[in-house]
Amino acid sequence: MACKKTMFLLLLQYMVLTSGQPFLEHHSLDTDKEALLAFKRTITSDPNSKLANWKGTVDVCNFTGVICDKKHQRVTQLILYRTGLAGRLSPLLSNLTALHALKLIENQFFGIIPPEFSSLRHLRHLLLDLNNLDGSIPESLALLSNLTSVSLMGNKLSGTIPASFFSNCTLLKNVDLGANFLTGKIPKEIGNCPDIWSLNLYSNQLTGELPVSITNASQLLNLDVEYNQLSGELPLEIVGKLPELLYLHLSYNNMISQSHNTNLDPFFTSLANCTHLVELELAGMGLGGTLPNSIGRLGVNLSNILLQENQISGSIPPSLANLSSLVWLNLTSNLLNGTIPSELTRLSHLEQLLLSHNCFSSAIPAAFGPFPHLGLLDLSYNRFSGKIPESLGNLVRVTLLFLNNNLLSGAIPPSLGQCTNLNKLDLSHNRLTGRIPPEISALREIRIFLNLSHNRLEGPLPIELSKLENVLEIDLSSNNLSGSVFPQISSCIALKTINFSHNSLQGQLPDSLGDLKNLESFDVSGNYLSGKIPTSLNKIQTLTFLNLSFNNFVGMIPAGGIFNSTTNLSFMGNHYLCGSVSGIPICPLHRHWFRSRMFLVTFCVVISVSAFLGATICVIGFRRIKGMFSSGKDLKQ
Repeated sequence: MACKKTMFLLLLQYMVLTSGQPFLEHHSLDTDKEALLAFKRTITSDPNSKLANWKGTVDVCNFTGVICDKKHQRVTQLILYRTGLAGRLSPLLSNLTALHALKLIENQFFGIIPPEFSSLRHLRHLLLDLNNLDGSIPESLALLSNLTSVSLMGNKLSGTIPASFFSNCTLLKNVDLGANFLTGKIPKEIGNCPDIWSLNLYSNQLTGELPVSITNASQLLNLDVEYNQLSGELPLEIVGKLPELLYLHLSYNNMISQSHNTNLDPFFTSLANCTHLVELELAGMGLGGTLPNSIGRLGVNLSNILLQENQISGSIPPSLANLSSLVWLNLTSNLLNGTIPSELTRLSHLEQLLLSHNCFSSAIPAAFGPFPHLGLLDLSYNRFSGKIPESLGNLVRVTLLFLNNNLLSGAIPPSLGQCTNLNKLDLSHNRLTGRIPPEISALREIRIFLNLSHNRLEGPLPIELSKLENVLEIDLSSNNLSGSVFPQISSCIALKTINFSHNSLQGQLPDSLGDLKNLESFDVSGNYLSGKIPTSLNKIQTLTFLNLSFNNFVGMIPAGGIFNSTTNLSFMGNHYLCGSVSGIPICPLHRHWFRSRMFLVTFCVVISVSAFLGATICVIGFRRIKGMFSSGKDLKQ
């Protein structure tokens, strides 16, 4: 078998050397320069003019990205990182036969990896990450026996991983083929590379089981094969023989736990041999079972545990608190129940705790606060009941706090005002009562959203909300809030979304709403608001959603801006509105005179003129009658 592999490699070498360009027996800086200029001619785009000095009149060792060995008069490194270059990889680069490093990272190169690269016999580092390369990994790369690191991550490579690559490149230490479209099995020949310390094969379409031969790489520090279609039981025999392992990422594969997907204890027990383990990621595999006490023996260096989406049931073992270096614990989307053990408060380095989408039904522990570094706490979508503990106010570094979709009751504790670094606060879909505490105004760092919707909160809108100048979304919908919308709401200049719907708000909407230049959505439906709709809303160019339905607004619907694109759905249930919106009554062309100011003025003028004319006629008539009497007396005499 070994003889056949040797014959294959010799034949492959002959085919490569006798195809394409003739083999150059003598190489120098001049031939290196010719190869680089040929490479430049295949470049279709150089937006940053990185190759502007690649000219025949310029010393090749002064080319951008080129490093020479002056002693041996050869180009030894070509490094073009994040230059925006686009084009195919020229096969003529294979004439750089003294090249030690080819690093063309994060560019726009496309097409195949030239098989001719196998002529680069001194190459140690082949890094073509983050390009648009396609096709398969050339079998001929197996001839690069001096390679120590190869990274083709983030391309569009397909096909299988050549077994010969691992058979002959036995000096490999770092292999990264992640984020491609590779298929087939992981070659068992990987065991021929005992010095590998990092193996990244994540985000491909690899199948089969992890080859046991990986255990030959006893110094392996990083094994990342997540987001593939690997099968078989969790590889407890493999990890048990990799004592130096620091990072183990197996998430989102088709693996199962022992005892037909019901027992996690054997795997966690074998992991205890990995005393330096820092990250353990086993998410999204439906592993089942319960969290065993052996999880607490995974070593004091463990900082990240990701076990979300695994149908793990039962309670959280108190032994988890033995992992004193734990920074990130994600148990989201499982079937965990019972209580959160108070021992977890010993995890003084914890920064992210995610327990959402489980079946916890107890109260949140009253002593839940002493996590000095906790930045994310997510207890949403459970059945937590009772009050929100005052101790949560001790989470002075928390930036994201999610307690939504539980059965929490009582008032919002004013102590939450001490969490001055909050960016997101979501207490929605609970049974909270009482008023919104004015201490909420201390949360001036809220930059994303404040969501207190779907509770039983009452009282007026706290004017202190106007101090949240950086908040993007405020949702207080579906409560029992009363009072009016205060004009100072315009101080929240960053607001994009306001939802005050389904409350008991009254009074008129303030004209100052028009000053919210970033507002995109405004919903106050289902209240008792009255008066005219503020015309100032048509000044907000960003406004795309408006819902004023089921209130007591009156008068004409304004025109311009958002009002030119709304439908009658934005105004339903307001029986005294009129306007040009389809489905809304058209405002009458003539006003009711008896209700207009003009009528009163005209009426007064007409009455005055009539009275004046009447008096004048009376005076004239009186004088005529008097004159007639005088004439009669004179005739009698």
